[in-house]
Amino acid sequence: MSRAEPPAAGAPIRLLIVDDHPVVRDGLSGMFSPDPGFEVLGEAADGAAAIRQALALRPDVILMDLRMPGMDGVTAITELARLGVPARVLVLTTYDTDSHVLPAIEAGATGYLLKDAPRDELLRAVRAAAEGQAVLSPSVAARLMTRVRAPEPEPLSQRELEVLELVAAGSTNREAARRLFISEATVKTHLLHIYAKLGVGDRAAAVAEAFHRGLLPGRR
Repeated sequence: MSRAEPPAAGAPIRLLIVDDHPVVRDGLSGMFSPDPGFEVLGEAADGAAAIRQALALRPDVILMDLRMPGMDGVTAITELARLGVPARVLVLTTYDTDSHVLPAIEAGATGYLLKDAPRDELLRAVRAAAEGQAVLSPSVAARLMTRVRAPEPEPLSQRELEVLELVAAGSTNREAARRLFISEATVKTHLLHIYAKLGVGDRAAAVAEAFHRGLLPGRR
């Protein structure tokens, strides 16, 4: 993605606000508009509209929600990068889980803030984003640090994957044992190893985490 030059000294930071809730858009617009350091160019209710607005208005910073009907925020960020839109994207959302944070940052977001951020923090974040600085809420920064420091997860063995696929298909331990020609006790042992490797505590969570990691066929 090509990057815009920071706004000229004294020029307001031009904003595009993207959120599917009108009350949130109104609140953000009302927060920035009275400040002469900012200019709200427009608003959008989904990712597709955000892309159209960004191409037409050429904002400096886009405040982007993630969960929206139609095109979501991560898809929009990816498309903005593909199109070479130079605006910085600052994610503003209520979600700080790995499954939200990492895809947004990998797609090209400059920063990631939560909607409960105080007004002064949000204004500072937008100014920093306009200058090309990475901006992360404290909880998101802590989550990323923990992930960076964590060792690489141990991969599942072929047999463990076979057990997990059967469990995901609804098989009981006894049925899985019969299908794989192993004992039911061995199936239970494999499941315990799977839980430990995936960091979960039960069958449903193991299946959900395996789908999230792309370990099971049919869903990525």
